[in-house]
Amino acid sequence: MTKKFDKLNETFDVSSEIVESKPVEEKIETISSSVEDIKKDYEYTRGNLYSIIEKGQEAINGILELAQESEMPRAYEVAGQLIKNVSDATDKLMDLQKKLKDIEETKPVRGPTNVTNALFVGSTAELSKLLKDGLDTNDK
Repeated sequence: MTKKFDKLNETFDVSSEIVESKPVEEKIETISSSVEDIKKDYEYTRGNLYSIIEKGQEAINGILELAQESEMPRAYEVAGQLIKNVSDATDKLMDLQKKLKDIEETKPVRGPTNVTNALFVGSTAELSKLLKDGLDTNDK
């Protein structure tokens, strides 16, 4: 027996079978596991950034001593680059904090705050009654 929309289904390469949806519980488990993964990644990244910053500070101290002893311009240039790299790593650490805060913070979903076009669906009698009732309440 042919169905009403079989030709359309063939044209658009769509199956007419009903697809069963997944239970909500599986989706909740997936979300909670992704939150745990995010926290693990945060802790790992944070630890790496701390390690990079500490090692960078040790390298800065060493290269500054070398630059002062040798008085070579290249040593000072390398020291400047190391200082910049360490400051970039500290900025990344602060950005990581902000990103985690943004992820954990739930923002309420709000509708549009400014409506430019309003649409009334109903008869003219209903509209006139609503307008009359609105004017009566505003007069009181």
